[in-house]
Amino acid sequence: MNKYEVLYILTANLDESVKEAQIEKYSALVTANGGEVESVNKWGNKRFAYEIDGKNDGYYVLMNFTAAAEFPQELERQMRISDEVIRYMVVRK
Repeated sequence: MNKYEVLYILTANLDESVKEAQIEKYSALVTANGGEVESVNKWGNKRFAYEIDGKNDGYYVLMNFTAAAEFPQELERQMRISDEVIRYMVVRK
């Protein structure tokens, strides 16, 4: 089991319940694949330095977790196909 952190940006104009559902979705994905979520830090809305996909701000979330070495590929796949996620980055600690 390796330690990872993922920083992802959700669309800022989403309803609070949708944001919470997305955060819970990715936390549940970690635990469903045998990992463990250590912490979830909601940074809130931040303005981008430059426009991304026609958007000027986003809702930042940082999640630290432990998981098997092949799990980050599945997490990235799930985030890539989501319309709510603007950007993401998974890093092994």
